[in-house]
Amino acid sequence: MIIACSHCGTLQSLVPLPPKTTAFCSVCENPLERTSGRSVAAALACASATLVLLFPANLLPFLTVSLLDMRRVSRLGSGVVVLWAHQWILVAVLVAAFAVVLPFVRYALLTLVLCVVLLERRPRWLGRAFRWAIELDPWSMPDVFLVGLAVGYSRIVANLTVTIGWGGFCFIAAAFLAMLSRAALDRRTVWRAIEADQPSLPAGTALLSCTVCDLVLPLDHEGSPCPRCRLRLHARKPDALLRTLALLIAAFVLYIPANVYPMSSDTQLGQLIPYRIIDGIKELYQAGLWPLGILIFCTSIAIPFLKLAGLGWFLVSIRRRSSRRLRLKTRLYRLVDEIGRWSNTDVFTIAVFLPVLQFGTIASSHAATGATAFILVVVITMFASRAFDPRLMWDAGLEGEPGPRNAGATQLGLEAAP
Repeated sequence: MIIACSHCGTLQSLVPLPPKTTAFCSVCENPLERTSGRSVAAALACASATLVLLFPANLLPFLTVSLLDMRRVSRLGSGVVVLWAHQWILVAVLVAAFAVVLPFVRYALLTLVLCVVLLERRPRWLGRAFRWAIELDPWSMPDVFLVGLAVGYSRIVANLTVTIGWGGFCFIAAAFLAMLSRAALDRRTVWRAIEADQPSLPAGTALLSCTVCDLVLPLDHEGSPCPRCRLRLHARKPDALLRTLALLIAAFVLYIPANVYPMSSDTQLGQLIPYRIIDGIKELYQAGLWPLGILIFCTSIAIPFLKLAGLGWFLVSIRRRSSRRLRLKTRLYRLVDEIGRWSNTDVFTIAVFLPVLQFGTIASSHAATGATAFILVVVITMFASRAFDPRLMWDAGLEGEPGPRNAGATQLGLEAAP
């Protein structure tokens, strides 16, 4: 089977692999297929169990917090309701999407697709449904929400009585199963099962590829839907550099207020105490919870900065037609694209404990300006990494490289090797 690496554009001849094997791109070392620990049946079991557990996780009591003779009980979506009531509309909508709505959609689609594949049925909508299940993967965040729950629990359990309800236990199980389903999903086997007729690729034919399912087609298919996943085909992502730059500038502008303004403000015995990201990290260190402090520093400060710096480096590299460290830049792009979602940990921590820390002037918590700026930084940088096309770095590098091109690498948008 002929595929193309979605990160450098190199044509690859990929055959079904034996168990416990990984195939890498010969040029940029992008993992093209892994068979170790991958199974369609295992992914289906984990995805379907996640979907089933999400129902009680959303309906049953999530957390109970007691202070003196007062008790507050929350459910998974209670934080969204409180954020909306306090007029933090944008934060409420995004938290609802990432933690409540999209997990249902993602795992319902994935369960349906894997069931149909195992039943060896091939309806016309199968490729499109699997593409949506893949594209929703980074935006469905039960695993990130779980980390936010752990951080918030560690912050307040020393001062208040916190009880995890059955909804909370179901959510914890669902989040772990969601991570297992991501690890077990064998995408390449599913795409092979979703058959599509690949036109002949005679020598000298200009080519393009689908960036989701990696199907290689003649360049005259540009602008038409992919025969397998129905994504609209382009030799390179349209306006990738302009869109990435615009999103990068917007994220950089918001990065400063996200770190300068408080993420939340707490009322303790009538005194208002604002909390910036750095204040929360200091509090965790002072409480002896330095591993969580390091985690929050990485997710809330280091990762957004890494994404901004990395994407900026890529744009400058393309502008300068640089051929240096192309493999390193491609590895960094994969890292930036994968870890950006984890920056939502701090916002999810606020959403978890906002509804249960409402005890009037004795103790209460509210979202603040920094939360809106911060979640926008996370979302915008995720869109920026999705808008960027790493193949452009290789295009620019090969153009700027003196001497003949690597004869072993056939770049898409050029011609098929004879």
